[in-house]
Amino acid sequence: MNEIDPKALFRLSVLGPVVSRERLERGELQRLIRELAQREYAIPGSARRHVAEKTIQAWYHSWRKEGIEGLVPKTRVDRGQSKILPAIQEAVLAAKRENPRRSIRQILRLLEAAGIVASQSLSRSAVHRLLQQSGLSKLAGSAATPEEKRSFTAEFAGSIWYGDVMHGPRVPVKGQLRKTYLVSLFDDASRLVAHSAFSLGETALDIEGVLKQALLRRGVPTRIVVDNGAAYRANTLQGICARLGIHLIFCRPYQPTSKGKLERWHRTVRDLFLSELDERRITDLGEFNARLWAWLEQVYHRTPHGGLAGLTPLARYQRDLPRIRTLGACDALFRIAL
Repeated sequence: MNEIDPKALFRLSVLGPVVSRERLERGELQRLIRELAQREYAIPGSARRHVAEKTIQAWYHSWRKEGIEGLVPKTRVDRGQSKILPAIQEAVLAAKRENPRRSIRQILRLLEAAGIVASQSLSRSAVHRLLQQSGLSKLAGSAATPEEKRSFTAEFAGSIWYGDVMHGPRVPVKGQLRKTYLVSLFDDASRLVAHSAFSLGETALDIEGVLKQALLRRGVPTRIVVDNGAAYRANTLQGICARLGIHLIFCRPYQPTSKGKLERWHRTVRDLFLSELDERRITDLGEFNARLWAWLEQVYHRTPHGGLAGLTPLARYQRDLPRIRTLGACDALFRIAL
């Protein structure tokens, strides 16, 4: 008797709560699959811990059609071959060689903008396979960052903002290259960046400057979640939040669930903004920030987001505008804090 493929056995074990039922009530299949997708698994040959709903659903239908044999992984007949047309392959490889820091998403945008491919006609997986075959799949100059955690999302825009600082590149300041820090406030529900700016430090004053602009532009959030850094613990910041009725929450160090979307935002900045920036042409910090803000408003906020069911961050934020508390003049408030 032939041994059963271990991956097929694993898939069957995932399906256990579904296939063990004699009958399923209307809507029960989707509910069970949704519950199974939320569980953690020890997946053979993978470091991942979760299985997507669509994958579980595909396994279920394969099992219904072919039994355990339907759960055996199929070998791709086109493995090692690219289905991308030769001319488009050349354009993809040229874009990556021109700037090795470019992500697949950025390469696709460049090709679409140049009219080389139609919008959404080229899949990321096809480009990834092509880059792998050509030895160009590794993203140069950008450290790997965790995927966005999807375990929790605020129901409404303005409910939760996250604050964090990312190390940025060096820019010329009065004839000398100075290290920069990207200070950001990020809305959980919409993925909209309330405000973000490169500064020469990560002090309480730098953070409060970004907070002031965020409040003026995007209203007053209910909560702001930050880490335990000294700048966030400053009495001035706590005083501003207290006067505005904002709950300032300090997350535990190294707690990934509270920072997943911000880490994703930082990776987006590196892959789609900094990777395309010629740092040699930046003359000062003001110009650097002007480029960031233009990219934020014209590109990032207006690009459909995978975590928002196709909505753009701006559209998702604007949907909840009636719920968001606006702020008038706040100079006096920040002077009191200082």
